Amino acid sequence: MTEETPGFEEEPDVPSGTGSDEAEPKAATPSDKEEAAPAGDVQQTAALTAQLDQVRTALGERTADLQRLQAEYQNYRRRVERDRVAVKEVAVAGLLSELLPVLDDIGRAREHGELVGGFKSVAESVETVVAKLGLQQFGKEGEPFDPTIHEALMHSYAPDVTETTCVAILQPGYRIGERTIRPARVAVAEPQPGAAPAAAKEEKADDEESGGTEEV
Repeated sequence: MTEETPGFEEEPDVPSGTGSDEAEPKAATPSDKEEAAPAGDVQQTAALTAQLDQVRTALGERTADLQRLQAEYQNYRRRVERDRVAVKEVAVAGLLSELLPVLDDIGRAREHGELVGGFKSVAESVETVVAKLGLQQFGKEGEPFDPTIHEALMHSYAPDVTETTCVAILQPGYRIGERTIRPARVAVAEPQPGAAPAAAKEEKADDEESGGTEEV
């Protein structure tokens, strides 16, 4: 026979799985997470968009800087090349200017038939070298006088010219490209004051000849 302890009653058995659900707090339902997620996604998207705009702005500024630097570099190269060519032309012109008296002596010797023997070979070599450097001689008898390339040392009147004309070349002129190193020194002749132009004289003579042969 068993003895029961006085004052204590046995608790009734509780079915498993019923009390634990009531004791634990309810977890967040999937619908609550779905409601909170869109707000975070929008903020993250806005932040990424702002960063992308900043990157695009920075890229545009750097691209503009690069294009400006390239343009400045191209201008610098053209300016340096232009200055280099100008310096070279000035240097060559200075050297050839010193050789002009030698070329004048060679020209006079050729006119007098003294350009013979070894002197002729040396003279021709000098003329070949200066021609390779771009030196060009100009000035011919009978061409119109041009004050930009001719220097008149003698002046006279002639009945057979219709404009101021170079009738003698005292010293030839020289140029390099468009740069005149020395103007041609010439003697010029102008039409005689009051003289009828040669063309008018010829026309008058033609009229007289045709009138003289006309039958009455």
